[in-house]
Amino acid sequence: MLKNKGHSSKKDNLAVNAVALQDHILHDLQLRNLSVADHSKTQLQKKENKPLKKDTKAVIDTGLKKATQCPKLEDSEKEYVLDPKPPPLTLAQKLGLIGPPPPPLSSDEWQKVKQRSLLQGDSMQPCPICKEEFELRPQVLLSCSHVFHKACLQAFEKFTNKKTCPLCRKNQYQTRVIHDGARLFRIKCVTRIQAYWRGYIVRKWYRNLRKTVPPTDAKLRKKFFEKKFTEISHRILCSYSTNIEELFAEIDQCLAINRSVLQQLEEKCGHEITEEEWEKIQVQNETSACLEDPRLGAHGSHFSLSNFLL
Repeated sequence: MLKNKGHSSKKDNLAVNAVALQDHILHDLQLRNLSVADHSKTQLQKKENKPLKKDTKAVIDTGLKKATQCPKLEDSEKEYVLDPKPPPLTLAQKLGLIGPPPPPLSSDEWQKVKQRSLLQGDSMQPCPICKEEFELRPQVLLSCSHVFHKACLQAFEKFTNKKTCPLCRKNQYQTRVIHDGARLFRIKCVTRIQAYWRGYIVRKWYRNLRKTVPPTDAKLRKKFFEKKFTEISHRILCSYSTNIEELFAEIDQCLAINRSVLQQLEEKCGHEITEEEWEKIQVQNETSACLEDPRLGAHGSHFSLSNFLL
């Protein structure tokens, strides 16, 4: 009888251990749909209706938007642990078949893990899962000092149904939200903006220097002054009015004025003096000379005739 009792107790212990290990495997693989309990009972428990609150009131939408408070910069960059409490112990862990999960890390231990990650340069490298830079997206640090995108790690856990590090395969790691990648990305953007701005200022200063100061080399100096001369000549040409129609109109007007003057001169002095007119001129000259001074004689008459002709 004692042998039968000892044999039955051993069988019971083996059965309990097997159930405990099976339950631990289900929890470790995150297979929540499978359970040791009856499937019909679990479905009924899920379908149970939750009790309604007594003091419920209808909410009327007035269409007015409430003023949303912008999150502070300090709160947005605050680091926090995603799983501050360890998961509950499974039956196998309670029986001592499997070791318990490690206790949550303290703030000093998290600082050491972060320093190890900084020495490795994980935040400066792209995410090991998606192979993209962290930029401003949420970033998580594992207790094994590896860094990933938060969304990438959650997708990996959902795909594998395990909580193991994608790099070192450590089980039951702890996660902490950090912002080192976002901080490095901001610094990188600021340095790029400053580099582009400083380059623009230096290039602008150098162009002005090339325009104002002649070079020392003879060939470059010759090209410099040739360019200056062409710029000055072009500026002078641009300052003048280049309306060809107005220029031709002014030329036509000047020609018309000159033609009218020439026509008037031809009308006044264009006909030749006849012999009769010459004789009249001579007679008038002699008579006027004799009346003025009879001592002038022929010389005086010639002088008066020349004056008349002029």
